[in-house]
Amino acid sequence: MKGIILAAGKGTRMYPMTLPVCKPLLPVYDKPLIYYPLAVLMQAGIRDILVIVPPDEMYSFIKLLGDGAGFGVNLTYRIQQEQRGIADAFLIGRNFIDGDDVCLVLGDNILCGDGLKQALHTAAAQNSGATIFGYHVDDPRPFGVVEIGPDGKALSIEEKPARPKSNYAVPGVYFYDNSVVDVAREIRPSARGELEITAVNEHYLASGQLRVVKLEPPFTWLDAGNAQSLLTAANTVMRLQQRENRLIACLEEIAWHMGYIDSGALAACAKKLEKTAYGAYLQRLCEQGK
Repeated sequence: MKGIILAAGKGTRMYPMTLPVCKPLLPVYDKPLIYYPLAVLMQAGIRDILVIVPPDEMYSFIKLLGDGAGFGVNLTYRIQQEQRGIADAFLIGRNFIDGDDVCLVLGDNILCGDGLKQALHTAAAQNSGATIFGYHVDDPRPFGVVEIGPDGKALSIEEKPARPKSNYAVPGVYFYDNSVVDVAREIRPSARGELEITAVNEHYLASGQLRVVKLEPPFTWLDAGNAQSLLTAANTVMRLQQRENRLIACLEEIAWHMGYIDSGALAACAKKLEKTAYGAYLQRLCEQGK
């Protein structure tokens, strides 16, 4: 399975702070926002990852993440020349996908919690159709909302409904079989001129192939789409890390536990960042062992 991170949003709702740097490179407490969707893909067992970036921003992403070797993954980069919607990721990445199944993660989504790795592996294990997540919220009206049947398949999916049929919002993590490129080719732009991910999901829904994995507490889903939610996300990450005495979306730690890098590589990462709290955390991991 391949992975794609759509990190091409300029973050216009956050101007002026995103004028010099795109939203996925902004900090969420102690690490860049892009770390969080990358952590999701790594925990799902996905190592071949395409990062779709805005024009003129590729160097900044490469400076931050390189080719992924430090995290035991293979990163490739492509540019989205203009904002054409989420489903455009499959057209940009069609050669990268190359007939494989694929997981798409939005670049401003933060998903964490005990059991996340298992939930991701459950979704990744499906070899046909599509799998999305449903996260229980008190007020789902600002989100895409999925209604779930007793067999775990979606009964309906709506975008920002005035009268939601359920309380399950759809986070920006989507698993698809290798027909998704053909599906994306067939959909037409919406009224706002974009290839909508909802149209892709509706295709799988119509064929009875849209499954839903429920995410209940203690999972945490955070959207960093505007300045207020970005601050809320940073404060939430800080509280969770202080309470649990561990870092969230620490890519080196995930790579080490997943067997992508060995203890020597982890120690080298700790040495490189030895004057930081992040580096000190990696050093403690080295001393404690797995």
